[in-house]
Amino acid sequence: MARPLVIGSRGSKLALWQAEQARERLQLLNPGIEINIQIIKTTGDVKSDPLSVIGGKGVFTKELEDALLDGRIDIAVHSLKDLPTILPGALSISAICEREDARDALVLPAGLWGSLATLREGAVVGTSSQRRLAQLKALRRDVTVRDLRGNVDTRIRKLDEGQYDAVILASAGLLRLGLKDRISARIPIVEMLPAVGQGAIGIETRSDDEFTVQTTSRLDHRETRVACLAERAFLRGLGGGCQLPIAAHATIDRDVLTLDGLVAKPDGSQIWRDSLSGTLDSAEQLGSTLATTLIDRGAVFL
Repeated sequence: MARPLVIGSRGSKLALWQAEQARERLQLLNPGIEINIQIIKTTGDVKSDPLSVIGGKGVFTKELEDALLDGRIDIAVHSLKDLPTILPGALSISAICEREDARDALVLPAGLWGSLATLREGAVVGTSSQRRLAQLKALRRDVTVRDLRGNVDTRIRKLDEGQYDAVILASAGLLRLGLKDRISARIPIVEMLPAVGQGAIGIETRSDDEFTVQTTSRLDHRETRVACLAERAFLRGLGGGCQLPIAAHATIDRDVLTLDGLVAKPDGSQIWRDSLSGTLDSAEQLGSTLATTLIDRGAVFL
């Protein structure tokens, strides 16, 4: 009989939804296997300071990785956009699940509808993302961007209480939580490029745990993995984290992989953006090359 497995997850409603989805799919593929979920608090859950202050990349994943390394859990389920591009040597991503909508979403107070273009002049927009801030200011220099932390429910509650005129959240999280009706507009990728890995779920395991690696690898979605490998290589090539205005999104059309990447000044006053296409087996090279291209064009302030 297969040995029991323990999934580690943050305690937010969205994180637990993702962990539960992974458990259900694994049990469907492996009838009779026992899988439990263990909640682990991360630095990002405990501290309320802006992400740029507490460290950005790794603040939602380090404690989960520590639990993997010391054997308390067998599987860590992450929003892939939170996972650093360089992992501890003993860990690896055994699966990247099929991606949900990668676009950002504009959320307005309950009952209101509109878009970035229809926001009132000087509107107060909430986001904790420097990537969103930079691209928003490039589109609408008149708006005021105010830091916004907390889980999805908390952010929407603050919006509805009148603390913000609008907030920007990931479409994927809203859809997974059954909050599709709160999406006022899905922001086109041409206007706001998503975070690296946005909308995808990463399954992290110990590299030498052959049973768990083989079991979880069945959740891998090839096209999503290829696209995310290109995006993560781009981010790695820039040496950046989520506290920096870096964005990338890859798409696949037949056998052609196209990567769109962006680097911005924090205030959105200057943006470097370009795209490259290549074969599916050139994903990491494509990301690395695009990063070098943007650096050569002047995106070196990072």
